[in-house]
Amino acid sequence: MSEANWYVVHTYSGYENKVKVDIEKTIENRKLQDQILEVSVPMQDVIELKNGAQKQVAKKMFPGYVLINMVMNDDTWYVVRNTRGVTGFVGPGSKPVPLTEGEMDSLGFREAGLVVDFEEGDTVVVTAGAWKDTVGVIKSINEGKQTLTINVEMFGRETPVELSFTEVKKM
Repeated sequence: MSEANWYVVHTYSGYENKVKVDIEKTIENRKLQDQILEVSVPMQDVIELKNGAQKQVAKKMFPGYVLINMVMNDDTWYVVRNTRGVTGFVGPGSKPVPLTEGEMDSLGFREAGLVVDFEEGDTVVVTAGAWKDTVGVIKSINEGKQTLTINVEMFGRETPVELSFTEVKKM
């Protein structure tokens, strides 16, 4: 069996999430879980200022595109290419070109194999950023965003602070 690679699929603008859901349904129906491994619409959190209020919202990093980690063969190509809302793979002519590891790393939506041994209740010390040298106990862990939340004392009360895995170390 061939190796899975990341491919970029062009979609109609605004259809990225619908394409993702439709491909995932087709994967389940046709039992292609071992060939199409992941369908992703990379998002990033941004702060918007509306009516004088700041609001954190998730925006698509690449509007009009969906990233798919799959083994390229006739079946998977057909499933993806014939999904409603897909206009084609990114690549010259009709031949899809996989992204290189360097390209995937530069996109910045996934960490390259970061493995952590944190658990809720562990005591950590912050090693970087505004909270450097602060000690706290892990209250929650979000592996998808690769963040953890600790409580720090600010103005005499406990305040939750979200930090990246790379900003803390175990004590």
